[in-house]
Amino acid sequence: MLSKSQISFIKSLHQKKYRKENGLFLVEGIKSIREFISSDYQIDTIYYDKEQYQHLPKLPANINLFEVNNVELSKISTLQTPQGFLALIKTPETKNIINKDLKNKFTLVLDGVQDPGNMGTIIRTADWFGFENIICSMDTVEAYNPKTVQATMGSLARIKIFYEDLPAFLTDIDIPVFGALLDGNSIYKTKWGQEGLVVLGNEGKGITAEVIKKINHPVTIPRIGAAESLNVAVSAAIFCTEIVRVKN
Repeated sequence: MLSKSQISFIKSLHQKKYRKENGLFLVEGIKSIREFISSDYQIDTIYYDKEQYQHLPKLPANINLFEVNNVELSKISTLQTPQGFLALIKTPETKNIINKDLKNKFTLVLDGVQDPGNMGTIIRTADWFGFENIICSMDTVEAYNPKTVQATMGSLARIKIFYEDLPAFLTDIDIPVFGALLDGNSIYKTKWGQEGLVVLGNEGKGITAEVIKKINHPVTIPRIGAAESLNVAVSAAIFCTEIVRVKN
């Protein structure tokens, strides 16, 4: 049975401040948790509904298991309908990505993306298309936000996320910087080469002026209909599929 202090602690991890203080974040649902079990992430504790125990895979001995009932799980879950499992996972140490990690590959760069669902979908999309890293501006939504984690459907376990001061970071980069802009060259006529950064902007404001100055290959997705704009996660998927199509 969970104590009041345990419930209070786990619920505190719903907030960014306490995730950062404790170096832990939440993952819910056995499918997503399985992905993290198979990854380099360190799992601290798994809370499980005893009715769902049979779905647990074989676990390393260093993972704590804690049986809870559905009422207790609903108190600590971020979901309206808990999925039977909740894991506390250790946040990886913050690192800076370096030039050699960007060579001979394409990397998505997110400038001020705010919606956790969009962020999670972009991470999941990057994983589908074989991208390894995503670089984010400091004001991009946190990758370990519960809504972001949920939207990745486990893909966060495979994608490395970095937060950088983008204008400064892009100043020191020696590979092409592509950017999703309304006045760029058609994505279908762009010469991608073998490496580059692909910058996608905020849902409402687009890419910031400071970052636009660092883009040397503006690219646009041609509009055929009358929609004012594309969702940033949809744009990311179009860029990923076109880059992979051309490279292959």
